[in-house]
Amino acid sequence: MTTSALEPVLEVIGLSKHFPILGGVLRREIGRVHAVSDVSFAVARGETLGLVGESGCGKSTLARVVVRLYEPSQGQVRLRGKDFLALEGDALKHERAQLQMIFQDPYGSLNPRMTIGKIIEEPLTLHQRGTPAERRAKVASLLARVGLRGDSIERFPHELSGGQRQRVGIARAIALEPAVVLCDEPVSALDVSIQSQVLNLLRDLQEELGLAYVFISHDLAVVKHIATRVAVMYLGRIVEMADTDTLYARPAHPYTRALLASVPVPDPALARRGAVLHGDVPSPANPPSGCHFHPRCPYAQAICKETAPALIPLKRRSPSVHAPDFVAASSQLAACHFADDILDSFEKEPSA
Repeated sequence: MTTSALEPVLEVIGLSKHFPILGGVLRREIGRVHAVSDVSFAVARGETLGLVGESGCGKSTLARVVVRLYEPSQGQVRLRGKDFLALEGDALKHERAQLQMIFQDPYGSLNPRMTIGKIIEEPLTLHQRGTPAERRAKVASLLARVGLRGDSIERFPHELSGGQRQRVGIARAIALEPAVVLCDEPVSALDVSIQSQVLNLLRDLQEELGLAYVFISHDLAVVKHIATRVAVMYLGRIVEMADTDTLYARPAHPYTRALLASVPVPDPALARRGAVLHGDVPSPANPPSGCHFHPRCPYAQAICKETAPALIPLKRRSPSVHAPDFVAASSQLAACHFADDILDSFEKEPSA
């Protein structure tokens, strides 16, 4: 089946990952860390889904489960319409070429004993793409595509700057011409001036190759620059999802509003309204009952402590039309019992 521009190339359905806590002499399971809980989303060709949230909310774990570096506790991952979690052996190897990852640490993710050329060539070799001469030519082409000089091919990772190493990671990720690339904090370890160069490179490659990105970051300004849609995670769950313009202009979940209000701005008079977050993220080994956010939410009521809200569309349609058709009838979804009421009250308040 040919994937059209509006059909999802990656679907995550009810995905969860729990890590056992072992204790006692016999090392029996005495608890679980609920790292990811019932997460669902879809990404289309040429689209970027931004995934944001505080450190420890499960973003990176989710990415590793999707690419099967961790096996999920439950849920489904569908890649180009295929059940990715059911694949084994050669079938898994073949389909995994379509799902690649760029890691946060551009040094730790590269083998220090291999030259840049060998690092980029390795996936081509593992998947038996072309002859040695053809692979060598492909590596040279990839280096040029990501903005690295040809003589980098014989250098080692420690001889490159952080930005150059991340470009190598990007070249390796696109070597097999994947459909989806998961970007796990790909610019957080880089200087601000280098961040913009890498982000522009990612956008150019997306336009050229039609890539779908899942872009993980704690930097809301970076996500706003690159994402088509944004999903906000809190303690292993997605609490809000909307197209980028809508989410930044009229966030519905109290946690999203608090995150946006915490972003520094040059003029304090232009600071966003939103509740200040108090306390730390609760332990995923002992998450709160009901809505995980209720201990820190100024709008929490009795139902919030008892019942976990579903991620559902707001009653009012979002004014934006940028979200693909498969997302929902509304392009804004929130997991909050009072999202519509809270949004109404915020919109009635005078601007700061």
